[in-house]
Amino acid sequence: MVARAYTVAFEGVEAHQVEVQCALTPGLPAFSIVGLPDKAVSEARDRVRSALAAMAIALPSKRITINLSPADLPKEGSHFDLPIAMALLAAIGIIPEDASESTVSLGELSLDGSLVGVTGALPAAMSAAEEDRSLLCPRVSSPEAAWVTATQVIGAATLADVVRHYTGQSPLPPSKPGEVLSPPNHKDLRDVKGQERAKRALEIAAAGRHHLFMVGPPGSGKSMLAARLPSILPPLTPTEALETSMIHSIAGLLDQGGISRTRPFREPHHTASMAAIVGGGRRASPGEISLAHNGVLFMDELPEFARPVLETLRQPIETGQVMIARANAHVTYPCKFMLVAAANPCRCGHMFDPAQACARVPDCGNDYLGRLSGPLLDRLDLRIEVPPVAYQDLALPNDCDSSAQVAARVATARLRQTERFGTDSALRANADMQGRMLEDICELDEDSRALLTQVATRFGLSARGYHRVLRVARTIADLSDSAEIRRPHLAEAISFRLSTTEEI
Repeated sequence: MVARAYTVAFEGVEAHQVEVQCALTPGLPAFSIVGLPDKAVSEARDRVRSALAAMAIALPSKRITINLSPADLPKEGSHFDLPIAMALLAAIGIIPEDASESTVSLGELSLDGSLVGVTGALPAAMSAAEEDRSLLCPRVSSPEAAWVTATQVIGAATLADVVRHYTGQSPLPPSKPGEVLSPPNHKDLRDVKGQERAKRALEIAAAGRHHLFMVGPPGSGKSMLAARLPSILPPLTPTEALETSMIHSIAGLLDQGGISRTRPFREPHHTASMAAIVGGGRRASPGEISLAHNGVLFMDELPEFARPVLETLRQPIETGQVMIARANAHVTYPCKFMLVAAANPCRCGHMFDPAQACARVPDCGNDYLGRLSGPLLDRLDLRIEVPPVAYQDLALPNDCDSSAQVAARVATARLRQTERFGTDSALRANADMQGRMLEDICELDEDSRALLTQVATRFGLSARGYHRVLRVARTIADLSDSAEIRRPHLAEAISFRLSTTEEI
């Protein structure tokens, strides 16, 4: 007789169903686990044995064999403890077999029988809903999994609670979804004195999810501007929050009892490795570009990043997803992020400051920014120069728009884009437009088309640059509440495209 329970094995953000089979056969007492388990799964037998002993449940004097099917799928992680215990309890008649077969379970067992939170509860709930089963998980992981309303999520604190639930002694209530409220953001755009053009570029980038590149001397406010970008971004929609949280769940970042509607803001250091930025490692874990999905990836001191790391960003920026290929796994993660990059004009940073003239101008700037390849820069929609602010200007009153006012305009522009593309479309922002849709939505009048043709011929715009100018112009028109792209909208988009690197 074979008892069955179900759990999942993770491959990227996908959770594959795994059948846990338990067979009790005559022979010398033994406890073996087969089915391509890793070290953590193999050690589950000791944790399960100790947890059952803490509940005064004795294992039968038989040979216990646990098979994890399909046997050719690698099984990694400590979340297999609970399903193995479920199958074993069903095999010895402690809990009903139909209860273990109708449930997807995951959780790590302590030696005293308590359940420890694990990663991946949210993707596991999605998989359970697809298989029309309920989900059993540790109580600390249940609020995030309960966001999947298509399945019932049960959160238990101990293995004893699980037994009492399935035997009817003390049924556990279904878990409720939990939402993590982010602390108020006290960083406001009004804190930045001057830099009106840079603030305008931030607003356009936030409205259309365009990539932004800022070049300026040290202390000009580049990092300060980037730090205030989250204050003008709209909250995640329910669909976006679910997508982003699935990646964060796999990475173990959902440890506060729920998911957040705040857009992620990731700022890796320039010493980060390729695996940290793009993803990888032994388990093909998500990198910073995937953790920034539907949010912002801020890369300060862009030329200081390793050249191979920067070049690997080219394909994810273009496609919105990244494939991590390993000998035993090919994992694809979504990564639709908004890249905000900052750099000094040269190594010393004072290339254009006459009071601190560099002796190597212009070779210093050419060598420093020359670390950035042309194909990478071609993918950045907005390029701006951030000039230094004189200390006399810091004492002047600041009457610019606050983050709340800018955020309202950004939210209105995003709403126009949602109405344009539809709620069921994969397109969510103007930066996602391609092909025929780009031509139809960004149709120009004769005057505007003549201007764009003249600029493309004069400055040698690539086809990619041509299309990115159209996308930025469409966003500027949305901010202006214009149904059509006018010449001023196009001219402003062109001005952001031609600044910075062409003149350096």
